Amino acid sequence: MITEEKKEEKSLNFIEEIIDADLQSGKYTQIITRFPPEPNGYLHIGHATSICLNFGLTKRFPGYTNLRFDDTNPVTEDTEYVENIKNDIRWLGYEWENENYASDYFDTLYGYAVTLINEGLAYVDDSTSEEIAALKGTPTEPGKDSPYRNRTVEENLALFEQMKSGAFPDGSRTLRAKIDMAHINMLMRDPILYRIKHAHHHRTGNKWCIYPMYDFAHGQSDAIETVSHSICTLEFAPHRELYDWLIAKLGIYPSHQYEFARRNLNYTVTSKRKLLQLVQENHVSGWDDPRMPTISGMRRRGYTAFSIRDFCDRIGIAKRENMVDVGLLEFCVREDLNKKALRRMVVLDPLKVVITNFPDGVTEMCHSENNPEDISTGNRDIPFSREIFIEKEDFMEVPSKKYFRLAPGKMVRLKGAYIIQCDDVVKDANGEITEVHCTYIENSKSGQDTTGINVKGTLHWVSAQHAVEIEVRLYDRLFSVEDPSSEEGDFKDYLNADSLHVITGYAEPALLEAQEGESFQFLRKGYFAKDPDSTGEKLVFNRTSTLRDNWTKTAN
Repeated sequence: MITEEKKEEKSLNFIEEIIDADLQSGKYTQIITRFPPEPNGYLHIGHATSICLNFGLTKRFPGYTNLRFDDTNPVTEDTEYVENIKNDIRWLGYEWENENYASDYFDTLYGYAVTLINEGLAYVDDSTSEEIAALKGTPTEPGKDSPYRNRTVEENLALFEQMKSGAFPDGSRTLRAKIDMAHINMLMRDPILYRIKHAHHHRTGNKWCIYPMYDFAHGQSDAIETVSHSICTLEFAPHRELYDWLIAKLGIYPSHQYEFARRNLNYTVTSKRKLLQLVQENHVSGWDDPRMPTISGMRRRGYTAFSIRDFCDRIGIAKRENMVDVGLLEFCVREDLNKKALRRMVVLDPLKVVITNFPDGVTEMCHSENNPEDISTGNRDIPFSREIFIEKEDFMEVPSKKYFRLAPGKMVRLKGAYIIQCDDVVKDANGEITEVHCTYIENSKSGQDTTGINVKGTLHWVSAQHAVEIEVRLYDRLFSVEDPSSEEGDFKDYLNADSLHVITGYAEPALLEAQEGESFQFLRKGYFAKDPDSTGEKLVFNRTSTLRDNWTKTAN
């Protein structure tokens, strides 16, 4: 029953095994899944796993996926979040069949609540939240009935109608399911179905002042949409009993909930509440700050949609939670960008080199490949002149034995250009090297070299006369510990003070043609993407990743 869109044979995860069996048995002819985000923040890497799972299932098996916004809390929701969520899903490469909202079903859900009241399965409770909590009991002790539990159907109907009409203030009454206050599953001890919130809703305006709880809206919305496989993360496993109870008592379409384990990412937090704190307290520049684990932040940093999908595929789906090394995510983006990113030369810590035997005022064009992994990208012209910049770390006055870069009397090749030899250094009054004087070897130009000279070092460089000044933002991990949420004290105490360094770089002129969001490999430095802060006067580039995993070496 697997569709032709499956590109290669691979073993099924446990959810795919369930679906395959359901289709093989004829229980379903197609499946329907849904991705149900709350529009109260930006999506993060954890949501990407759920997106890839839900949409991926209906690419592998016949069926479709709905996008349904769980907009049942008007206080925290905003259309900005709705639009950003849609943009993120599309950017990841997926398209939904139907765009739905829990608020689409508010009238139907209200009718379901009335049905439960009429069946004697729900009641209006005047207890405060503190009183409800006190009567809830503990995992080892049964709860106690609310003093309002035995109201008549007629009384409950009248009170619920008054709740709807706005007769009562926030928090003064709730509608609760009438199940069992001694139930072993504490979520089944008369859970709240509706609460009063006099708040403007981003879609329904002021029509409603009562709103369904997630547990009531979730399963019923699934049933309305005839979702066959409702996939949640593991923390919702205890909620499945209530999910099934409500569907059974209402006699509606029997959607079924399945749970998979979260994959937590080290050096990261993915709680939307904590991410919102970082934004509101200005620890980051916004939801799309490139240090944030949001899809928007990762996109701005230069992560590709393919690399995120690849990461989600590699970590897979399991029944037990575990911590995933963020290094795997960085590996995925490096693997993808190595194939796609155009190469450019940028010097981040410049040292001037004067080539004394090259004519002053003359510009010669050199050539280099745009991407050796993809010959279809062709070559580019690079201007070469008498004065160039190299990295300070690429020169050593007193070199070590295995130092193969530039040093007095030593030769190196300039990428795409000539072999040069260091003849002299110029120092300032403090003894700091300000210039290196070299000569170039005639007939040694790359692609035309007839000298027979072999050198071990090749350096990137930029013509000083033609250099384009750019702002470079060097990003690192936002937190300095693997699991900031489990450490003592405030998680923000563990923010990495070195997560951002802003420096000035000098680039070859080809970088002027960069488009917003376009990724490049700065030779020997890493992968970088053009930031939307760029203007006609100033180019800004974000470091997506180093060329290698430097963090592990540094941390150890």
